[in-house]
Amino acid sequence: MLIKKKTIIALLIIPQYLFVKLLGKYPEFVETYYSNGLYPIISKLFRYTLGWLPFSFGDLIYAFAIIYILRWLYLKKTRIWKDSLNWVIDVTVALSVIFFLFHLCWGLNYHRLPLHKNLNLNRDYTTEQLVAVTEKLIKKSNELHLKITNNDTIKVTVPYSKTEILNMAPIGYENLKIIFPHLEYHPKSVKKSLFSYPLTYMGFSGYLNPLTNEAQVDAIIPTIKIPTTSSHEIAHQLGYAAENEANFIGCLAAINHDDIYFNYAGFTFGLRYCLNEVYFRDECLYDDLVADVNEGILKNYKETRDFWEAHANPLEPFFKIFYSNYLKANQQSKGMESYSYVVALLSNYFNEKSL
Repeated sequence: MLIKKKTIIALLIIPQYLFVKLLGKYPEFVETYYSNGLYPIISKLFRYTLGWLPFSFGDLIYAFAIIYILRWLYLKKTRIWKDSLNWVIDVTVALSVIFFLFHLCWGLNYHRLPLHKNLNLNRDYTTEQLVAVTEKLIKKSNELHLKITNNDTIKVTVPYSKTEILNMAPIGYENLKIIFPHLEYHPKSVKKSLFSYPLTYMGFSGYLNPLTNEAQVDAIIPTIKIPTTSSHEIAHQLGYAAENEANFIGCLAAINHDDIYFNYAGFTFGLRYCLNEVYFRDECLYDDLVADVNEGILKNYKETRDFWEAHANPLEPFFKIFYSNYLKANQQSKGMESYSYVVALLSNYFNEKSL
């Protein structure tokens, strides 16, 4: 009887997969009944239940799961060859359950309407639009930089601890919800990752645990990156699964924050993406634009770049390939490259907006 139940649960992964694929063809349905219906209830329930914990409960689950899997593989190593069918069934049962929980608790957000449709933004933009927005971001970033440092050659140093920044991050969403009411964020659940060291060497600055709805931020990355990273992960918590959309919303949250250091982090975050896109299109034009950026801002960019280069390792590309394939399997056809598509949202949003 037990084997029969296991077989049924294992086989359920097939109709589950087909059902998710079917839902992917109806983003309006997912947007209405899941992303703006069931998901906010699930998300708030998890955040009320786990948000008050000073540590990541989801990270503990990950640690326990890794230990359990390694132990299980060790104890069952002979069974793999002697009873391979039941071994495969056991593995498929686990995958079937995880697949169900992943999509129920968060994953269906990958299949919602694209953000540019909700905001009535164009998806395409011209080089002229990109340059105009980049110039706006340079002007605003330079103004904030000088206001903080009084010297255009000094990099900005955030005077808060990383824990203080995580606690401050939701304020940006309190202000942003005035413009976009659906971005209301309460209660909060943003925490330092217990796996910050391995996360750093994998090349990632944060992640959302889809099974506990806790946002984890790498506690080792430069402090200047914490405001936008935490705001990015909050956007994931609010149901924006696509990386380009979470980047855009996180950027807006930092820009609309009450604190000038968050504002600086948000504007320079958007500027960096726009400058990278300009470089991709026209290197000479990039040189002209970057010459107008305060030297201190470029030093902040270098600080972050040096950090990641210092933690580069031979395994990082494999982690990036794995995550890129994960993104492609979840409606982001460009994989890791989809991060750059935040430029389209920034260009069209700020094109007619004064900063």
